[in-house]
Order: sequence, then structure tokens, then C-alpha cells
Amino acid sequence: MAVDDCEQKAGMVKLLEYNAKMSLNKKTGSRFKKEEYAAFRHFLEATCGIVLGDNKDYLIDSRLRKILKERDVGSLNELVMNVSGFGTGDLKQRVIDAMTTNETLWFRDGHPFDYFTGTLLEELHAKGQPVSIWSAASSSGQEPYSVSICIEEFIKRKNSSFLSNAKILATDICQEILSQAQTGSYDMLSLNRGMSESRLKQHFKEINKGQWEVKQEIKNRVDFRKYNLKDSFAGLGQFDVVFCRNVLIYFSSELQNEILRKIHGVLKPGGYLFLGGSETPRELNKLFNIQFYSPGIVYKKKA
Repeated sequence: MAVDDCEQKAGMVKLLEYNAKMSLNKKTGSRFKKEEYAAFRHFLEATCGIVLGDNKDYLIDSRLRKILKERDVGSLNELVMNVSGFGTGDLKQRVIDAMTTNETLWFRDGHPFDYFTGTLLEELHAKGQPVSIWSAASSSGQEPYSVSICIEEFIKRKNSSFLSNAKILATDICQEILSQAQTGSYDMLSLNRGMSESRLKQHFKEINKGQWEVKQEIKNRVDFRKYNLKDSFAGLGQFDVVFCRNVLIYFSSELQNEILRKIHGVLKPGGYLFLGGSETPRELNKLFNIQFYSPGIVYKKKA
């Protein structure tokens, strides 16, 4: 038998062995043993706060299959052991990146950005003080760049350069998605999710056919930084407005409330918090006053 044939046969055997390891357990209907699934869930929540529900085997399988195959790892127990020791930072980050949901779009839901532009920026402009904004769980950058576009349009509409020095901190736990966001480069598929044609022409430049990059004046306001919301917020600074939208839903109620208390601590007096429409942790009423605007809600820090 030729050498190439031997190598090909060996590769097929290895692939079949791997597929056998990952196949469904006929007795339980699960891809993984109950104990190893529980161990991985504990690792994920302890590391980045994500709570993985029951019967999410398919999610782990689809998102980690490539990593497990590359590292020749046959079980979740083995993977957890591999990411728990010293010198495992790269693998650990890859696992976190793979398990992080990065669903986002431009000017998501519309109305929070309308209220931010029409009411909050007017209020901040009237104060005449430096403006600082935090976009938590910023994913591939659509939210912080949308905020920066709102500021740019406000500056031009008011014919005032005061807000030109506004700063936007954009954080996410996923290093891969942050690296993508920092380029400010997007294809038409992602731009068609919320970006109007007029804003595209005004705030982007085409760098290749079908590929557009955010203009420099929009990018300059945004500072991207890898950050875990489970960590201390002490070094982040103080903010006038915090966008923490559609991320708390992935955490336990205890962690949701802890994050809310920490956000309250980094907001300036009278600062504002935007959450996702379905996010209503019980600590909200203790820490924030609810302000209704049609058709949404914003939370103002209590003294």
C-alpha cells in the first residue's frame, strides 16, 4: 500500500474514532455524560458568568467541535482539565470566544438611540462637562460605533464642537470579536442589519467592493478593551451613560444584581443606564429611578 494511502486510511480511522466519541449516548439522549456536562457548565459560569441551561449539548458540540478535534480532546472533562492549569490562557480564551454569543446590529431597536440623541445628549451638552460613555458587551462594535455616530450627528446639527472629545469605552470578553471590532471594517451583510444608506455614505468609506470602514472621526472616540463583567469595575472610570443591553440575560440572577450594583458605582450622579427590553433584575428599583419614554425605558441612578 502506498504511503499516501496509509496516511489517508489513518486519518479516516482517527476521524471515525473522534465521531464515535462525540456521538449521542443512546441511553441518555445526550452527546456528553451528565457529569462532564455539569463540569463544563460550572467552568463556564465560574469563568465568565454564562449560565448554560439544561439540554444545550448541541450548542457545546457545534461551537467546540473544531477545538476538540484540533486538540485531540475526547471529553469535556479533559477539556476542563486542559483549561484549568497554568499556561492554558490561549485555549481558555478560545473556548470562551467560542461559547460567547455575539448577536448585534446597528442602532439596535432604534428608540434607545433616538432617546440618547434627542434627550440625553442635549442634557449632557447643557452641563458643559466632559462626556464618558460605556458600551458593555460591545461584540463586533456596532453598538459603540452607533453611539459615536449619534454624537457626530449631534455635533453637526448643533454646529458645536463641545462633544468632539466625548469618550466611549467598548468592552467585551471575547478577544477575537474585539480584534474584529477595532478594524471598523464591515461587509454589506452586517451593514444591512440596521445601517441606513444615508448614514453609510456619510460615516463610512468603501475600502473594497462590498467592504466598508468606519471613518476615522467615528473610530477615534471608541476605545476597545477586553473585559470580564465578573471583574472589579474599579479601574474603569466614571460614566455619564452605560449601555449594557442584552447581556444580563445570559447570567444568573445573583450575577445580574452584582453587575447592576457595580454599574451603579461607576455611573456619575444622575447617570443613565440602558438595558435590553427583557432585562429587569430585582435590584433595579433599589438603585435606579425608571424613566419612561415612548416606547422604551431608561434607568437613572439614584443618589
